[in-house]
Amino acid sequence: MIRIFKVLLPALLLAALLIPTVGQRPFDDFGNFRQRRRPTSAPQPAGASVGEFTFVRTIYESPTRGYRRRGYYGGGTWTTDYPEADNNFIVGLREWAGTNLKIAPRPEALEILDDRIFDYPIIYIVEPGFMELSTEQAARLREYIMRGGFIFLDDFWGEYEWQNVQEQFQKVVPEYEIKNLPLSHPIFHSYLDVEEVVQVPNVYNAQRGITSEKGGVIPYYMGIENKDGRLVAFFARNSDLGDAWEWINDPAYPVKYGLPAYKVGINVVIYAMSH
Repeated sequence: MIRIFKVLLPALLLAALLIPTVGQRPFDDFGNFRQRRRPTSAPQPAGASVGEFTFVRTIYESPTRGYRRRGYYGGGTWTTDYPEADNNFIVGLREWAGTNLKIAPRPEALEILDDRIFDYPIIYIVEPGFMELSTEQAARLREYIMRGGFIFLDDFWGEYEWQNVQEQFQKVVPEYEIKNLPLSHPIFHSYLDVEEVVQVPNVYNAQRGITSEKGGVIPYYMGIENKDGRLVAFFARNSDLGDAWEWINDPAYPVKYGLPAYKVGINVVIYAMSH
């Protein structure tokens, strides 16, 4: 049964991508870009999700780098694409992928120093190019990794943000290096076959036919391996998977970006849950 799902998944994803969802169009009737509106309520309380896998978004501090956004906990770059991307990705895992995983119906959002972080095997960090870790937070993420946790990082662009990502992870695991991953790596074949590195743009750039941002022209799939050769972190550099997850139901978002973004995300989850 699993084999059948794996063969049919690309077609199922394509069909789902073509189903319009009311209220998610990024442009108004006059062709003007419509600013995304965020809910004003706080994230769902931890513990509300039940399942083998729960999508967990990491709340982090970005006090001096980049910009701040209005929203949860006073704003911050961690709120990018939240919560639409999280909810839509869950739907992809539950309804399109056909895995045997029991997927929690709702995502969580947790601060790094929240002890409940250890209840979840995977955490997602968006826009880590603006993340600033305190000594205590870096120590907590190190403990999380050493206890078997996996970190999925997405949506950082250009040299400035890349340098910051490296600086922050030097605080966490200074003995390990972020390396480029060949497409022969098991993570790209853990459930589906990922055969190319696709630069996934944000919805606005996708409409203009532009894929890069901030000088980040070449996309990379990168990772950190521990001493046993297991990946403990995956980095989608110069790419924005979360935006594709968020706008997956909008017919204006190109399928050629949406499908690869889901395939990579699904593979990362399956790898992290099985290694």
